Amino acid sequence: MQFTAQEIAFLLNGTVEGDPLVPVNQLAKIEEAGAGALSFLANPKYEQYLYSTNASIVIVNNDLVLAEPVKATLIRVENAYSAFSVLLEKYNTIKLNKSGIEQPCFIHPSAQIGQNVYVGAFTYIGPGVKLGDNSKVYPNTYIADNVIVGKNSTLFSGVKVYFDCVIGDNVIIHSGAIIGSDGFGFAPSADGTYQKISQIGNVILEDNVEVGSNTTIDRATMGSTIIRKGVKLDNLVQVAHNVEIGQNTVVASQTGISGSAKIGESVVLGGQVGVVGHISIAKGSQVQGQSGIGRTITEENKKWAGSPAVPYSNNMRSQVVIQRLPELEKRIEELEKIIAELRKDSVH
Repeated sequence: MQFTAQEIAFLLNGTVEGDPLVPVNQLAKIEEAGAGALSFLANPKYEQYLYSTNASIVIVNNDLVLAEPVKATLIRVENAYSAFSVLLEKYNTIKLNKSGIEQPCFIHPSAQIGQNVYVGAFTYIGPGVKLGDNSKVYPNTYIADNVIVGKNSTLFSGVKVYFDCVIGDNVIIHSGAIIGSDGFGFAPSADGTYQKISQIGNVILEDNVEVGSNTTIDRATMGSTIIRKGVKLDNLVQVAHNVEIGQNTVVASQTGISGSAKIGESVVLGGQVGVVGHISIAKGSQVQGQSGIGRTITEENKKWAGSPAVPYSNNMRSQVVIQRLPELEKRIEELEKIIAELRKDSVH
């Protein structure tokens, strides 16, 4: 799709410096852009590329003072980074704008399919499913019985949603994610074997949730595993049965959250964080990557680090002490020698 500088400036409420009719049909980084590309400059560290870039159009801040002439047409805006992010979203929307039902696929006669939906080839949509208006289900996706998918939601290729799960509006689920698989529930028997406990609950993803590729969210044993509004889960995250994650919380890759843990709203969990089961993490907590949360956190808006996790500042002080251990060991040995000499002298 092709746009002119004039059209882009109108969309971004910007002003054009140069040829208002120059066309672009792609987005690119300023240091790599060629003719026909649109780029942006927000970080002063990259200003050198503005004078050598082959991009046809570059979005810049209003207050940028040029050090030398530029070949590209400029669009001046209040905030170049924010403006370019708007264009990225528009570009992505256009690129992913699919509709219609491809064949072959299976849609059960009892399923309710909304208006302007897209269903990709080799998709299975089971009995009692409700698929909301403007939602998109990409090829090779499995949606089991009685699943509800809200409006404007996107399930990318290879997503699996087990029976009875509920997905809200404006939800994005990336390829390979599994929603509603069995929770890890087994009862030990006297003979040393384990008896499976049936998992009859479901998973609820509220509005504006995003789930990364190959992330797994287990269904509840009873009741629901709940991911509240605005939560963002990275790739390769494990959310166990009966977990509840508060709204606007973000969870980075390879984090594991054990069963029945309650994560508060606006929490940040770094990569490879481990959370034990049946505990709570207070609102606004920030947990450094590779930390282990082994107990309930009640204090809101605090930073935590380490395994087991302790307050962030304490962990930083501990790291300093650990680095000094060889020196401290040497000093202790010297002190022990001095004490030994003093004891020897006192005997004589």
